Amino acid sequence: MSASRFIKCVTVGDGAVGKTCMLISYTSNTFPTDYVPTVFDNFSANVVVDGSTVNLGLWDTAGQEDYNRLRPLSYRGAVPITTDQGEELRKLIGAPAYIECSSKTQQNVKAVFDAAIKVVLQPPKQKKKRKVQKACSIL
Repeated sequence: MSASRFIKCVTVGDGAVGKTCMLISYTSNTFPTDYVPTVFDNFSANVVVDGSTVNLGLWDTAGQEDYNRLRPLSYRGAVPITTDQGEELRKLIGAPAYIECSSKTQQNVKAVFDAAIKVVLQPPKQKKKRKVQKACSIL
């Protein structure tokens, strides 16, 4: 096993979408039944992914409460996406993974964090941009 590396993982998103629940579900395998606004203390744990030991620092953030009254306006008429649409978007933006999860059932919660760790340990290779060669004529 290789030496431990520290990775800071920060959850971000709107208020009341489940950031804290996901972190609690991941760290304790339980789902909080009552809504409690951002009470998750920063947490650190050693995790082994693909034979590499990682010291994973989990940081919770509060949703931007300043926008609570405006946010619902942007959801009107919104339609959830299908798995295929999520996968298509992943390809379009070049994301390394698209993983659907449930903090309530713990389905794929570990997979989300494992995938994030793998991206840090083995970043996707950047496509090399072809250099534009200037036309040169020698007479």
